[in-house]
Amino acid sequence: MSNCAEVEKTAEEKAIDAWLPVTSSRTAKWWYSTFHNVTAMVGAGVLSLPFAMSDMGWGPGVTVMILSWIITLYTLWQMVEMHEMVPGKRFDRYHELGQHAFGEKLGLYIVVPQQVVVQVSTCIIYMVTGGTSLKKFHDTVRPNEVGSIKLTGFIAIFAAAQFLLSLSPNFNSISLISLVAAVMSLTYATIAWVASLTRGVSSDVSYTLRGASDAAKVLNFFNALGNIAFAYAGHSVVLEIQATIPSTPEKPSKKPMWKGVIFAYAIVAICYFPVAFVGYYVYGNSVDDNILVTLEKPRWLIATANLFVLVHVIGSYQVYAMPVFDMLETFLVKNLKFNPSTQLRVITRSSFVAITMFIGMTFPFFGGLLGFFGGFALAPTTYFLPCIIWLIVRKPRRFSFSWCINYIFIILGVTLMILAPIGGLRNIILSASSYKFYQ
Repeated sequence: MSNCAEVEKTAEEKAIDAWLPVTSSRTAKWWYSTFHNVTAMVGAGVLSLPFAMSDMGWGPGVTVMILSWIITLYTLWQMVEMHEMVPGKRFDRYHELGQHAFGEKLGLYIVVPQQVVVQVSTCIIYMVTGGTSLKKFHDTVRPNEVGSIKLTGFIAIFAAAQFLLSLSPNFNSISLISLVAAVMSLTYATIAWVASLTRGVSSDVSYTLRGASDAAKVLNFFNALGNIAFAYAGHSVVLEIQATIPSTPEKPSKKPMWKGVIFAYAIVAICYFPVAFVGYYVYGNSVDDNILVTLEKPRWLIATANLFVLVHVIGSYQVYAMPVFDMLETFLVKNLKFNPSTQLRVITRSSFVAITMFIGMTFPFFGGLLGFFGGFALAPTTYFLPCIIWLIVRKPRRFSFSWCINYIFIILGVTLMILAPIGGLRNIILSASSYKFYQ
């Protein structure tokens, strides 16, 4: 399973692989897997978890949170195991695994649209999150200048950093950025729940479900499902991360990758559960869709937390954008026969950043975006598509434990995919009804 043993390739194909961002460097260590996965998963989603809890209540909220952690850890393990399931070949990209399971054409049609929607929508949401956090930081440290710069201006400042960082050639070149981002995520998540706990529960806190009618409460519940699904996203970049780890028959990449994943999921639990449960416990149904917005004092701590969020989503954007850059550059070089060059890379990546910046500026509906894309796009790639592929390629015995658990997770994932976008779309419509463009 060494690199040289991977399916015979021409010199031109090897040169292209050496240029493309996913396959150009295979020198990553196991801890790269940890902080890349933490950076990919812990981000904007963790800040919305108390809000999701307030739309679900204690029983359903705690159940969905824990079930999601278990299901997504299981499906992530499946993907790590399937990365090298064919001797002499590595499925370096999600769509390559899909093609192996569903066929060359059908695999592309099934996986690529979902993966693209996941990664592009996440980058758009991180544009909004980055701009919002920067605005919150500015307004906190300079309260006399609140409103002097519009949210669109802060999104543009965030995008400027992405224009520069998008020139990084591959995953390993953003390892330091990803490490810093992972540390920031743990730090601001800790600040969020510790600051909430320190503030204490107010005497008028209420845990009744938000919504003027039963229908509104149901739709809010659906949106909360999408928020939680978004928080546990990260699978769309797992194979691309594993592709950067060296592999031999004696030391397959799945061992260091899984070790890194275990550490990453431990950090996810440390971040998610206290933020979700403590945030909801302290604020009840008055919590905002971003808990850092709800926190107001001490001012210096809230400013620091928002700055940490900003640094984190700068790194997260790159982790999600890198596979998109790989897709675009692969298409341009292999299908349209462009010559691999720095100029092509600059134009392609800058165009992508500009598009996500424009969409983020136009539709900065944080809560609704999380719910809609969390259900519509992230649920399939995270909750049940790995289970479907596993059933096809591993063929577990009918009614065995593996067969049953995969079908249960598929049913839960499909249900999530159907229900969550309904609530998210409603929230987007409600936000849009009173929104003025580019404010």
